[in-house]
Amino acid sequence: MRRTRILTAVLALAAGLLSGAPTALAADPPAPKLAADTYTWKNARIDGGGFVPGIVFNRSEKNLAYARTDIGGAYRWQESSKTWTPLLDSVGWDDWGHTGVVSIASDSVDPNRVYAAVGTYTNSWDPKNGAVMRSSDRGASWRKANLPFKLGGNMPGRGMGERLAVDPNRNSVLYLGAPSGKGLWRSTDSGVTWSQVANFPNVGNYEQDPSDTSGYASDNQGIVWVTFDESTGTAGNATKTIYVGVADKDNAVYRSTDAGATWQRLAGQPTGHLAHKGVLDAKNGHLYLAYSDKGGPYDGGKGQMWRYATGTGTWTNISPVAEADTMYGFSGLTVDRQKPGTVMATAYSAWWPDTQIFRSTDSGATWTKAWDYTSYPNRENRYTMDVSSSPWLTWGANPQPPEQTPKLGWMTEALEIDPFDSNRMMYGTGATIYGTENLGNWDGGGKFTVRPMVRGLEETAVNDLASPPSGAPLLSALGDIGGFRHTDLTKVPSMMFTQPNFTTTTSLDFAESNPDTVVRTGNLDSGPHIAFSTDNGANWFAGTDPSGVSGGGTVAAAADGSRFVWSPEGAGVHHATGFGTSWQASGGIPAGAVVEADRVDPKTFYGFKSGKFYVSTDGGVTFTASPATGLPSGDSVRFKALPGGKGDVWLAGGAPDGAYGLWHSTDGGASFTKLPDVEQADTVGFGKAAPGASYQTLYTSAKIGGVRGIFRSTDKGASWTRVNDDAHQWGWTGAAITGDPRVYGRVYVSTNGRGVVYGDSSGGGTTDPGPGPDPAPTGACKVTYKITSQWAGGFQADVQLANTGTGAWNGWSLNWAFPDGQKLTQAWNAEAAQSGPALTAKNVGWNGNVAAGSSVSFGFTANWSGTNTKPAAFRLGDRNCTVA
Repeated sequence: MRRTRILTAVLALAAGLLSGAPTALAADPPAPKLAADTYTWKNARIDGGGFVPGIVFNRSEKNLAYARTDIGGAYRWQESSKTWTPLLDSVGWDDWGHTGVVSIASDSVDPNRVYAAVGTYTNSWDPKNGAVMRSSDRGASWRKANLPFKLGGNMPGRGMGERLAVDPNRNSVLYLGAPSGKGLWRSTDSGVTWSQVANFPNVGNYEQDPSDTSGYASDNQGIVWVTFDESTGTAGNATKTIYVGVADKDNAVYRSTDAGATWQRLAGQPTGHLAHKGVLDAKNGHLYLAYSDKGGPYDGGKGQMWRYATGTGTWTNISPVAEADTMYGFSGLTVDRQKPGTVMATAYSAWWPDTQIFRSTDSGATWTKAWDYTSYPNRENRYTMDVSSSPWLTWGANPQPPEQTPKLGWMTEALEIDPFDSNRMMYGTGATIYGTENLGNWDGGGKFTVRPMVRGLEETAVNDLASPPSGAPLLSALGDIGGFRHTDLTKVPSMMFTQPNFTTTTSLDFAESNPDTVVRTGNLDSGPHIAFSTDNGANWFAGTDPSGVSGGGTVAAAADGSRFVWSPEGAGVHHATGFGTSWQASGGIPAGAVVEADRVDPKTFYGFKSGKFYVSTDGGVTFTASPATGLPSGDSVRFKALPGGKGDVWLAGGAPDGAYGLWHSTDGGASFTKLPDVEQADTVGFGKAAPGASYQTLYTSAKIGGVRGIFRSTDKGASWTRVNDDAHQWGWTGAAITGDPRVYGRVYVSTNGRGVVYGDSSGGGTTDPGPGPDPAPTGACKVTYKITSQWAGGFQADVQLANTGTGAWNGWSLNWAFPDGQKLTQAWNAEAAQSGPALTAKNVGWNGNVAAGSSVSFGFTANWSGTNTKPAAFRLGDRNCTVA
């Protein structure tokens, strides 16, 4: 888990991709021809795929729950569909670190309010400070309070918590525990402003590895959780008693009994461990604490469980297993709000043979286990596992007892019993969210059923993508779980790539004229780093490594599949005929070069390293440096050769402090021309040509016309159409992109923690002719108004405006009236204003041009009460629109 999720961001930062500085230009280029198209975005379903360190149920509203991920944003549970809805897709490129969520808090006084503490790294890998995001519509829209320090959603200790908490009596008061010695912070205005609690006595001192010079493992993990005792306050008045957990083995728990005015170390507390969680059963007056000797989420060899009696100050060791018998720490911790005295905990760091879950119905006096040995190595489970919805969770393994597949989990730091339903429990693992809806069977001697409860939550980090012209439409190279062959984008594949199972796949390619031949490379602790398939990725066999290989690197397949060129980590560039049984070093190209294949000539391969482009015409035996100049000097470059076009190469990459953009070569890399309108570009890919076009469609994650986004060109880059919008940005999208050679307009986009997203066009898009007057649109129009989400007091809607006339619109303004007094709160992809019941939504700069037969979409959130009737009529200028 750890390596990919750190290195994806580190490589981007090392290349300087994430600075907000503008590209240096000799002169202002002419304004690019831009347009916008309406796209529908979905995930290629994998379901999960990463670490879920936190699950939070609202304490006052049934079925309202949130999940946080370490790099992939936050989600809200949708009870009607049993799915998760992503909430932070609007985080943009410059703020990519804000897709890491270190804590989440749901307001029990006003369930519409939710808060997220965001930031991915506390060291130099993330250039920006953290922030607290606040929402009054359950995450449909957000406002941000920037903090003067960094937060670490993907740092050691991220499974502890929750660091962010709302006062259950006076909900304008929030507390946030900070890392890096920054202390305890408080807001008294519902998260708008924050200030440090100056008199809090301990900023923490625990560092996973003080000798780590990168600042990753050597960061002080700081203040790790905040818990209110709701029984010590009344509605509208600040809660008096607050408990705070600190990453300090000798001073782990502090308390205030005067609403945060003063703080004291809790007397008599155990020492020698870190308190990962502090959960209060206010009805019985018990504070439960789960301890580990390490911060997690990977490490932890010893642990204890303790109960603190809030009324008497008595400490009781309630460890379900004697510390001497543990090889793990405790972290996941929850109480049953319907059945006071029922408490559960996890052995979060038990990697072998499995995690363990403990349950007590007498406040920790006695415990039972989710599984136990009958006679070693045989075990008996209190549960059954059903992973039919995510069959890859077996990992294709066939372990020997006492291991089983699928495992109950690992890195199980999130564990929650539904506060309204004692039968429902959810817990996070390093790969998914598991849950049960018949937990009561545990106590009755029956078996409860554990299933994935993760649909809609997509958390893979994507390194490479391929869409062959035949066979499966999508092949992916992923961090942590290898990759998948999607034959149906709407269904979870039965298994990730196996034989071998790379922990992370770094690169993949297929033979353009023989797409059944596929190659992938990746990382593996022991074993080969390259694998081949002759059936389009359905089945695999391992190749052999040249001497010295330590990582996957990049790989290229000849156009006909007859040979391969591999640039692995730890060794120089190599070539082989056949399926890599005998590799030979390639000459003339430096180690670490990125390699690709010409898509027509099976003997032509290309490479790039440190500003130089390299070409081989003898099957990778020797390479020659191209005379091309002006290319990016760094190594953050991705390039591809056009299918069907010999010597036609597109190159994207660079950094804001140097050459940065998109280049095109039509002579096999001998020379490159920089596209003048593309300010920055980080990926390039190809898809099916537009109707009537002779050249394939280009796709890129880029900055064009001052706008960061996903762009499409149907005319070799002469003009560009933005295909995403501000609500769909997904943080960093700089690893890979590809169109679909069989479906015009379809594009697959890599994300760093939100999986593979793909988009399909629902409109035509038009070219912006440049500045000019914005006359009212003429011609017919049709409006589709759809409420996409509704909750008590608020809702979210999408509006699609279609040009059903014969002429193009150059600017538009749509008017309607709310029939039930609804009040607009926020809009995106349109400038919206309200006066009484009347609403006006106007185009923004990039989506004003709508061709005949095309459409444009925008969205908004609004408040409502009583009823929420849809508008019956819409007008565009002086014309009434058809309402779909």
